[in-house]
Amino acid sequence: MTLLATTSIAAVSLYAMLSTVYKSAQVFHARRTTISTTPAKHIDATSVPSVDVIVPSFNEDPIVLSECLASLAEQDYAGKLRIYVVDDGSRNRDPVVAQRAAYADDERFSFIILAKNVGKRKAQIAAITQSSGDLILNVDSDTTLAPDVVSKLAHKMRDPAVGAAMGQLKASNQGDTWLTRLIDMEYWLACNEERAAQARFGAVMCCCGPCAMYRRSAMLSLLDQYETQLYRGKPSDFGEDRHLTILMLSAGFRTEYVPSAIAATVVPDTIGVYLRQQLRWARSTFRDTLLAFPVLPGLDRYLTLDVIGQNGGPLLLALSVLTGIGQFAMTATVPWWTIMVIGSMTLVRCSVVAYRARELRFLGFALHTLVNIFLLIPLKAYALCTLSNSDWLSRGSVAIAPNVGQGATKVPGRATSEIAYSGE
Repeated sequence: MTLLATTSIAAVSLYAMLSTVYKSAQVFHARRTTISTTPAKHIDATSVPSVDVIVPSFNEDPIVLSECLASLAEQDYAGKLRIYVVDDGSRNRDPVVAQRAAYADDERFSFIILAKNVGKRKAQIAAITQSSGDLILNVDSDTTLAPDVVSKLAHKMRDPAVGAAMGQLKASNQGDTWLTRLIDMEYWLACNEERAAQARFGAVMCCCGPCAMYRRSAMLSLLDQYETQLYRGKPSDFGEDRHLTILMLSAGFRTEYVPSAIAATVVPDTIGVYLRQQLRWARSTFRDTLLAFPVLPGLDRYLTLDVIGQNGGPLLLALSVLTGIGQFAMTATVPWWTIMVIGSMTLVRCSVVAYRARELRFLGFALHTLVNIFLLIPLKAYALCTLSNSDWLSRGSVAIAPNVGQGATKVPGRATSEIAYSGE
């Protein structure tokens, strides 16, 4: 047996053991996450906190923005609700102008027009400085919320120890392509396994941008650190969701997940857009994982396992695949053990998820293993080597935004994350 073959077998075996322990613990804790189902009508309006919803918009599709704001206008919330729509220097402001006219008679809506593009964080802060609600709900402009989302998140935030809470994400364009279907399943796993397990210990490591609520008093105390994040002396402009969540944990607040608060967001429908999004997220994850290390000793030991599983697992998988390919290239022998271990683990994982979700479609998530091995792992390696790069990789694109009053239709094949803010 060659050194390459031995290395491949050892790496994939260690990967299998680590993943088995990590995923088993993850599923166990995820199942114990409490689902909040308190409806708004059962809450006394005099006791509920006021909520400011902040929607940064940059070159957004008019129909998508309209659907987002309509879902906010229809929120069934007993307390005071204000909605701040911030146009962050869009090249085409027609969608925001049209929505400002549409909601001119709704005193809950305020529109802030920035003279130039300043980035999502500063756009959020522009609204925060003009608002005064007890709670702040950040919503991406390509996201629609179920009518009870504000109520359920606000109910979770009644505990003063909770600094942030997120809802469950789904893909609103799930049926468009094979990729959007795959991403929708990926979101289910990220929310109902990863975040749900972390929430068991009040330490969700990333409250995702499409739908995340924060306590104003906590956010104001962290605002300077949030706005001026640097990495190796350079401004770090993306990954704001994970960074703000880690800051909350560092300040001693709990971060929670509410599975019954459903938010649907537009996801990439082409590989190119998807990979650019994943590259931003990978850089953000690596940067803020370093920031999270000092926090881990104060959290449950599961969170340390979570960090090891999420970062060590892919490294072992990459090593096993690379050495397996090297074995095949140099000796013309197929690394059957590596292939069988990866294949069997994929089958077991997809079967468990299909059973938990009660949906056979998750058997198709096996395709994600190929995407992960041949696209995402190399991309994460590149992200690790280019951590100092803060390019959004998408700011130069402009939405094709016909006038709403002239029978605008949704652009086929549109990928919103290419032209609008999309949180992790």
